[in-house]
Amino acid sequence: MKQFYGMSQRGNLDEALQGLSHPQLIMLLSNKEQFERHVAELEERFPGVPSIGCIGMCYQTGIVENGVGVIAFSDGVSAAANVLENASTMPVKYIQRMEQDLQAVGGSDRDTVCIDFCSGNDACVLTTIYTALRQRGISLVGGTGDQGCVSANGRIYQDAVAYALVHNQNGRVKTYKENIYHQLGNHRFIAAATDRTNYILGTLNGKSAKQVYKDILHVSDQEILTRTFKNPFGKINGDDTCIISIKDVRGSALACFRQVNDSDILILLELGDYRAIVQDTIRQICTDFPRRSAVFSVNCLFRYKLFSEQGYMQNYLRDMSALGNHAGFVGYGEHYNNRFVNQSMTCVVFE
Repeated sequence: MKQFYGMSQRGNLDEALQGLSHPQLIMLLSNKEQFERHVAELEERFPGVPSIGCIGMCYQTGIVENGVGVIAFSDGVSAAANVLENASTMPVKYIQRMEQDLQAVGGSDRDTVCIDFCSGNDACVLTTIYTALRQRGISLVGGTGDQGCVSANGRIYQDAVAYALVHNQNGRVKTYKENIYHQLGNHRFIAAATDRTNYILGTLNGKSAKQVYKDILHVSDQEILTRTFKNPFGKINGDDTCIISIKDVRGSALACFRQVNDSDILILLELGDYRAIVQDTIRQICTDFPRRSAVFSVNCLFRYKLFSEQGYMQNYLRDMSALGNHAGFVGYGEHYNNRFVNQSMTCVVFE
């Protein structure tokens, strides 16, 4: 298979599409002002070709912050694109669409992956999608776009998740998740006074969540929102840790970017040697896939901000380019199988 990447910093879709021919799946990353027009133009240029899209930044060897990017697969791929609507209320109502697409695309856990762009309510959406994927052992990588809308096959949807099923006919696929954080000290907390709808974390071990965070890290109220780049929370999930970013301070509570439930066990995390961790990820991928056709990744907005502040973002993209054809987008939350995570990188590698 082949992966195409084209972009225009000024939002010119024709410029981004230069050199693209015979695509079998197209992913559109646009800006809020031009998204609607780009979706219509893309469908006009490539009618009937499966496509998904969202509003967000994209990258290959550089970042496109407010333009347009196109990532496309061709030459040995069978794909289907579709949408599950009513993401905030009842996405399961549309799960038969995915089941039919899985049947049409074929493939197995060895050579097929699901890529999704979501408008929100990620945890519920992922649980729904995974009921269909897990029957075939198919992995998922994706993320949340901006402005609460996505596109699929030339149409724009609010409150929905757009997905693409990709069957690599010439080799394997495998998904990865990169965590650049580790536990800080021996702090363990039981969450309570949570509001699942608004992602509110009220208390930790019976004390104000805000005060617990401030006391451990010796920060002010104003510093909490930037300190989460280096010290997010983590939720224990078997032998894995799901990162939970802090979004806002709400009185004595903390609003998060990910749902926290009463009785969840949380830990506090600290930033590790991210440069070394990235190199470890690259080495692992090279070991697993000596020959790579493409790598598609989703990086969290907070990782982008952290790497940019540390002067590492451009070096990060250069390091990842060692894998060959690497491209992706910056999400507001990352998806890995049935998990909704923050401040992470998820990717799929095609042989």
